[in-house]
Amino acid sequence: MPKPGFLPLTAATALALVMMLPATVRAAGLAAAPAVASAAATASGFDGVVEAVRQTVIAAQVPGAVVELPVKVGDRVSAGQLLLRIDARTADQNAAASDAQVQAARAALAVASQEYGRQQQLFQKQYISQAALERAESEFKATQAQVNAQLAQAGAARTQTGLHVVRAPYAGVISELPVSLGDMAMPGRPLLTLYDPSALRVSASVPQTVASRLAAGELPKVELPGLPGPQQWVAPLRLQQLPTADAATHTVTLRLDLPAQLAGVAPGMFARLWLPTGSAAAPGVAAALSVPRQAIVRRAEMTGLYVLDAQGRPLLRQVRLGRVDGDRVEVLSGLMAGEKVVTDAQAAARAR
Repeated sequence: MPKPGFLPLTAATALALVMMLPATVRAAGLAAAPAVASAAATASGFDGVVEAVRQTVIAAQVPGAVVELPVKVGDRVSAGQLLLRIDARTADQNAAASDAQVQAARAALAVASQEYGRQQQLFQKQYISQAALERAESEFKATQAQVNAQLAQAGAARTQTGLHVVRAPYAGVISELPVSLGDMAMPGRPLLTLYDPSALRVSASVPQTVASRLAAGELPKVELPGLPGPQQWVAPLRLQQLPTADAATHTVTLRLDLPAQLAGVAPGMFARLWLPTGSAAAPGVAAALSVPRQAIVRRAEMTGLYVLDAQGRPLLRQVRLGRVDGDRVEVLSGLMAGEKVVTDAQAAARAR
């Protein structure tokens, strides 16, 4: 039996007493961290694009209808694999006609050779004159030249027939296929685009003043925002700076070779190069800040942080984030240097 004047302390009563405490007392146990200058403040990002080192646009060399198309966009093909076939019936007939002409010319050459042999025997017995022998020799050589011409023409016809079959020049991925089965192929019309996925690079235009700050052998950081999580950061293999600069923008082109077999990376993807700029921030521009990743709050389309006010109360504030560097995130706006952010967002929400 409880004593007169005293009520039992239930869970609900205890929760009510806690909620009656000032917010400063409830937030006293929250873990917080100050917003500090970002380690990337001395680096600037420059937009770039992923390119294929080896990319081929295969065009038609002969006219004709597309009669076979066993591949589609995104297919991986091996070297020598059939990609497309063009109607070659006319070319086959021309090749057959050329072969027949070669056979006729060879038959004529056999006759001319025998005749030239008989004329030589008659000349040795002095039955014919020197002029008759020379005429027989001339006819033999003319027939032999005609055979050679027919052989060359037949070879060209066979080569023309081979142009109706399109095969992969190397192992790669089909990125574009602007034709369909039954389309008319014309000389010079692109049939498909093929690229080698094992040789990719990032190309970006960078101001000359920034590019000159790269030390010998130093490689910029490459960010691929389209990839998930830690895969966004890629260590390039080599750096190439083109020798010419753009006279209008005073920029130079940097090309960085990427490692082979990167999952999810394809030509045309957005990329960003991070290069040292030599100063924490440009004149008149505040330096970027960074906070721990676990302090970020995401609710629907809002991204924010719990910031402690002067009384130590956690207040949710919307911010704009930059790049992620390890376990810290760059804050571009919405936060001031020295302000403390709660590292445990769930605890801050309960303490409000």
